[in-house]
Amino acid sequence: MHCLVRQTSRLSCWLSAARIHTTAVQHTFWEREKKSGYKTKLPEPSKKQQIIDGFRDLKEEIKLWKQEVKEKLESDPILVFRPGETDVVFDFKEPDVLDKWTVTTDADHGEGKSSATLELSAAGAGLFHGEVSSQHTKDGIIKRTGYANIRTKRVRKSFKRETTYDWTQYNMLILKVRGDGRSYLINLHTEGYFDLMWNDIYHYVLYTRGGPHWQIAKIPFSKFFLSSKGRVQDRQNAIQLNCVTHFGFSVAAKKGMDGPFGLEIDYVGLEYDPSHREEFAYEMYRTPKYIAAT
Repeated sequence: MHCLVRQTSRLSCWLSAARIHTTAVQHTFWEREKKSGYKTKLPEPSKKQQIIDGFRDLKEEIKLWKQEVKEKLESDPILVFRPGETDVVFDFKEPDVLDKWTVTTDADHGEGKSSATLELSAAGAGLFHGEVSSQHTKDGIIKRTGYANIRTKRVRKSFKRETTYDWTQYNMLILKVRGDGRSYLINLHTEGYFDLMWNDIYHYVLYTRGGPHWQIAKIPFSKFFLSSKGRVQDRQNAIQLNCVTHFGFSVAAKKGMDGPFGLEIDYVGLEYDPSHREEFAYEMYRTPKYIAAT
């Protein structure tokens, strides 16, 4: 009888340990949703309003589909890109251009007190401005904050089909900007097939001069480095330019840089530079196979 009790106790302990291990593995390798826990409840429109919006959007989707078919029939691979010429991909001269961007700050998630907005400037460019603050919520969980961010919405084909940008024919990112002297982070999102890759972002720093003059920044794609959930990864790799989903800018209140900021963006473009031969700028560190992430 004592042996049976002892065996039952061992079995229950083993099952408890297995549950803990399984939970830990799921927490490490499985994401509940793509926003990594950020859930913002939005009011849902009525059924009537959904039907009205659906018929209104249907006309636009049909027009977009016709345009896709037309571009497919008229496209010439030889004329897609020309060395030395800039192809503009994000231009603030287009109508309803602000609807294609999303602005977020730490205050949107109840973590801090930063504020930001994106609007058209007097020069007809996009003006990303506001104020970043390192003050954060004193809840014992949040340790630091102070950021503002803009990024494009998910690129879609007609009828809301998700797709990606294909920039494999280019090797340079071209920006015409006018800043305030701060450093901004350029973000390229490339959503992967597995949920571990949902938060993979490629970054590069944009240094602005300040003052009234515009500056042209020419940044090779080979210089972008990989991070996940804000942490630079030891195992680096080059950007998969055929699956870019979002593009954006970030600014942070690091090292006492609290206060107002302003970045004016005329356009974002792409270029193929035949003289740039570098494939990837960083060393490829080899990590042990049993390390899942860093």
